[in-house]
Amino acid sequence: MNTVTRAHLTETIYTEVGLSRNESADLLETVLERMCRALEAGESVKISGFGTFSVRQKGRRIGRNPKTGVEVPILPRRVLVFRPSQVLKAHVNHTPPPAGDDE
Repeated sequence: MNTVTRAHLTETIYTEVGLSRNESADLLETVLERMCRALEAGESVKISGFGTFSVRQKGRRIGRNPKTGVEVPILPRRVLVFRPSQVLKAHVNHTPPPAGDDE
């Protein structure tokens, strides 16, 4: 199974768009940095036809250590959530995308 890396994305930008390798790397870093800043600020990042990244607040709760069975407090935290679009789901499953849905 292959993994798409920053280097792979940079190379794809280089070959598809025609920017230099350095410009391609800078473009990718700029996009990723902008996404990070938006998520840190609690904003959602929606990429049409791909999906939506958002931050969700989880409250304090009591968990249990599976080894010992001892109850342990789990502190409140923010978690990153990705919700894929219907177009991406259809693409992954090799089915036609729903008509008129570019979520």
